[in-house]
Amino acid sequence: MLPTAEPIASPALSTISLLRKLAFAGVLLAFAVVVLGAYVRLTAAGLGCPDWPGCYGHLTPLGAEQSVATGASLSGPLLDVDKAWHEMIHRYAAGALVLLIVLIVALTSLSRLSPVRPRYALGLLATVVAQAALGMLTVKWQLTPLIVTLHLLFGLGTLTLMWWLWLTLRNHPEPRHAWRSRATESKDALQSRTERRARMLAGLALVSLLTQISLGGWTSSNYAAVACPDFPTCQGSWWPAMDNREAFVVWRTSTANYEGGLLTGAARVAIHFTHRLGALIATCALLLAAVYVLCCRGLRHMHAAAMVVLVALVLQLTIGISMVLWGFPLWLATAHNAGAALTLLAVITLVYQAQRLTQRSGGAPWRSVMPARAFKPNAHDAMRQAAHRRCCGTSSTNVVGRTCRS
Repeated sequence: MLPTAEPIASPALSTISLLRKLAFAGVLLAFAVVVLGAYVRLTAAGLGCPDWPGCYGHLTPLGAEQSVATGASLSGPLLDVDKAWHEMIHRYAAGALVLLIVLIVALTSLSRLSPVRPRYALGLLATVVAQAALGMLTVKWQLTPLIVTLHLLFGLGTLTLMWWLWLTLRNHPEPRHAWRSRATESKDALQSRTERRARMLAGLALVSLLTQISLGGWTSSNYAAVACPDFPTCQGSWWPAMDNREAFVVWRTSTANYEGGLLTGAARVAIHFTHRLGALIATCALLLAAVYVLCCRGLRHMHAAAMVVLVALVLQLTIGISMVLWGFPLWLATAHNAGAALTLLAVITLVYQAQRLTQRSGGAPWRSVMPARAFKPNAHDAMRQAAHRRCCGTSSTNVVGRTCRS
């Protein structure tokens, strides 16, 4: 019988498997936090609990409701139990996400076998802590549009970092010598030009999408979504009357209550209309990147990611247009926010695949996540390689953690 190879578990592989599972759980939890945050905004529940981190001084709205039932007075607006629960469920999910990321940081810092750079894990922790701080300021400063928009962007930033981490750990890279040997393979000038253009277009698509998401957050935080109730026109005009100067004042005051919005109708129209123009530009950028990848036979490993970008884009545009035509129902507005997050993940995947092309120059997309020691076989792996060569009679050195049996 010919000798066969079967994988043998090692502490390093166990650590990678655990981190991969934690990263995927973090992706799901971060996505839930983003969608729940959108639902809180859309149901006007952002001030459902006017204090932070509790709710009227209690851990749950049940405690606040019991205080009201006993005749105790609560500081702040009247208690709306439904809105309070919307807000607190969002906070509970965000708190669970913080704890999960703390676990990832601890595992990365304390384990010598962790393949994740500690500074990447610390950057992830800093992002989610900033997100939580902005959540606190959202309540303290009564839904100030700038803070609400930044809170959304940092939430999506946490989701992006978790997704990039999972993409990196999903297929743990081979030892450094394996991908470096492939990196030295000669490529013609045309292929190199194609890869550079793919990376550039993927990066352009990401920048345009992030700009559009920022405009969407500004539209939502200023309650301008219903400013244009018709499509494709706005207020019955292709170029409606707008107040652009008032619409994009970034900071006003932290003492006013912004619930319901403070801007005039013309300013809200300007915000909504700019968001539509941004959608047109982002659509062109995403289409250009995806179609270019699909048309290049030398980029076949990116075709699946490009198709996902196209599907997510069509879905998001369909939701956005339907939301206007159907009168902005709550479920569609929430789905529009979820669609934006999914489109972002699709584009991030395309960027990740494009970054893998840097292997030809001796780099790799996971280098920002994994330290150099993640690519070096340790003494334990070197012993297994030697046993494999003695057993199988091969000079291959890129088999780590395997043994043979006849």
